[in-house]
Amino acid sequence: MIPLPPAPGAEARTSLALVNSHVSLPGGRSADELDSPAAATQWLIERDLVPADAALLEYCQSELAGLRETLRELFAAQVAGAAPSAEVLDGVNRALTRVPSAQLLQHDADRGLHRASAHPVTRLVEHAMAQIAEDAAALLTGDAAGSIARCTAPPCDRFLLRTHARRHWCSTRCGDRVRASRAYARKQESARGQGESPEGTSRRGDEESSGGIDRDLPKFR
Repeated sequence: MIPLPPAPGAEARTSLALVNSHVSLPGGRSADELDSPAAATQWLIERDLVPADAALLEYCQSELAGLRETLRELFAAQVAGAAPSAEVLDGVNRALTRVPSAQLLQHDADRGLHRASAHPVTRLVEHAMAQIAEDAAALLTGDAAGSIARCTAPPCDRFLLRTHARRHWCSTRCGDRVRASRAYARKQESARGQGESPEGTSRRGDEESSGGIDRDLPKFR
């Protein structure tokens, strides 16, 4: 369980939620919401990407974690203003095209005609990955692409959609850590400055005192 609230944008964007499902934490710790087949299944169920009675195998968990790493590289390239590698693009496109991802036209007595995503029983994770990859493609080619940022509060490595230009962290906790770190750095700098001043004054005083003694001493030829 990640001990942080969802990053801005992650609740609406499944691709952002996936890349943030692993996070580095202070003290050399980390948290991973896909660290077992059961955890990966629950993650998908909570986002309505698989039926509530689904049960993923270890292979499916590994596939989903692999897409996460591919999307992390893709988002990192976007933030850095760099071109993604051909391997990364191929990985996203494979996820997009493995199964049809369009919502199908369906009918039932309660809702009548409606569109809904199909959940192929034998290809649950492939279908979920196609939807996540579609969300990533739409995000990175849409108006919000320029708002994608990476949290600047080390060691956090989550991504977010900036809600305003000056926001560069994914949560209040990370923001507080950045502010505390800056305040500590200023305090240390101030302490160093104050420590140097008396030392410099002391040296000058010693030199002046020494100079005075020299002037008072008799000079011999």
